[in-house]
Amino acid sequence: MTLIAMSKPDSDYYDELRDLQIALVKTQQSAMAHGEKALIIFEGRDGAGKDGAIKRIIEHLAPRNTRTVALPKPSAHESTQWYFQRYVAHLPSAGEFTIFNRSWYNRAGVEVVMGFSTPDEQEVFLRDTPTFERMLTESGIRIVKLWLDISKSEQADRLKARRDDPLKALKTSALDAVAQKEWKAYSKARDIMLARTDSAWAPWTIVHTDHKKRARLAIMRHLVHVLAARDTAKTVDKPDKDVLFAFDATALEEGRLER
Repeated sequence: MTLIAMSKPDSDYYDELRDLQIALVKTQQSAMAHGEKALIIFEGRDGAGKDGAIKRIIEHLAPRNTRTVALPKPSAHESTQWYFQRYVAHLPSAGEFTIFNRSWYNRAGVEVVMGFSTPDEQEVFLRDTPTFERMLTESGIRIVKLWLDISKSEQADRLKARRDDPLKALKTSALDAVAQKEWKAYSKARDIMLARTDSAWAPWTIVHTDHKKRARLAIMRHLVHVLAARDTAKTVDKPDKDVLFAFDATALEEGRLER
């Protein structure tokens, strides 16, 4: 399902962006004062807008209390470890926000499609992840999981733009060529991942990202409502339900995710 809507004037977008960035600064100030820990997980297809959204979120946050983690493929040594082990070292401490630009969910996505792990390893991951995330929340970490959904045609346009723009050369990878070819396989892996790892303590939130600016604003609104103190959250409108919504089984049955 592709979201079709008129874009807001740029002046409106930047005014709203600034207001939301101020709200996020207040959110982090409160977290630092009260020792709160937040883990924000960005997942989605190639080209779905993870980098752009993260850039706007962290732009004015405290560098010492904000970390963006984008791990490369595991080394030979790391491949012998407990699967979650290399991620644990990057979890937030008191007063910190950690943002994973892709995370342990690689095992339920690209590793499934590309065969980088075995079916048994993938099944263990799907079984263990809700328990692992429950342990994190019980330790005081607040988890926000975002699946950024994009249409096949929009992904094709964005991947082409990457190839044609020398300034985006560092964003390209060998897997870009597979993204469109294996579209259906990625959809199937996504559906299984969302259904098996959605939980009351670490739920999935879906974001339609064909319109980048609307998606960024919706994500930032969601973060304020989930993480901010009440006096800050009440100053921010809730996200547009046509752009961002809580995942549930009906989302798959009703076709509310891209196919």
